[in-house]
Amino acid sequence: QVQLVESGGGLVQPGGSLRLSCADSGISFSIATMAWYRQGTGKQRELVASITSGAYTNYADSVKGRFTISRDNAKNTVYLQMNSLKPEDTAVYYCNKLTNWGASYWGQGTQVTVSS
Repeated sequence: QVQLVESGGGLVQPGGSLRLSCADSGISFSIATMAWYRQGTGKQRELVASITSGAYTNYADSVKGRFTISRDNAKNTVYLQMNSLKPEDTAVYYCNKLTNWGASYWGQGTQVTVSS
């Protein structure tokens, strides 16, 4: 059974940094596409960044140049390094795993709040 556990969220001042982690307890992590989504209050969930098994990355325009997604297949973990954070980055951040056979799994989410 796949279980995705996010960590690393919290309260940070504008301009600050956070690193989110998502540990996968399931199988086939190395061949799955991993992604981070976020959902602000009253907003739809949106894709923030994704990384394929071949380490090809994709970013939302709003985070390009500030966020970096990476993965460690030996640790079954995906990361999201967030720099130059803005108040509009405030949201619950969710980890997603998309397998080769089309199954999609979600973590429980971690809150990121950017405020002075």
